[in-house]
Amino acid sequence: MTREQVRAAVRVIPPGGDYVWDGVSEDDRPLNDAELKAGLEVALRKRGRPAGSGTKEQVAIRFDRDVLDTFRKAGPGWQTRMNDALRDWLKSHSPA
Repeated sequence: MTREQVRAAVRVIPPGGDYVWDGVSEDDRPLNDAELKAGLEVALRKRGRPAGSGTKEQVAIRFDRDVLDTFRKAGPGWQTRMNDALRDWLKSHSPA
């Protein structure tokens, strides 16, 4: 758009300054309240990792490669299964 086209377009804006949709182009249609609300929710949504449950603690630990490979080969959720296996072991053994 040239500078003169912009000036001409600005001259046809209604005196009240409010946008009036011509009903022709859907791209120019103003958003309704539901669409505005949905857009704001998306824009204001926090990014990053979801908050954890607060019941787990991150630690650095070393396991034998074959143990890790066995759990990983079972697919997604291997860390949870490993945690369950350790919990099951604690039921029948003393941690000390």
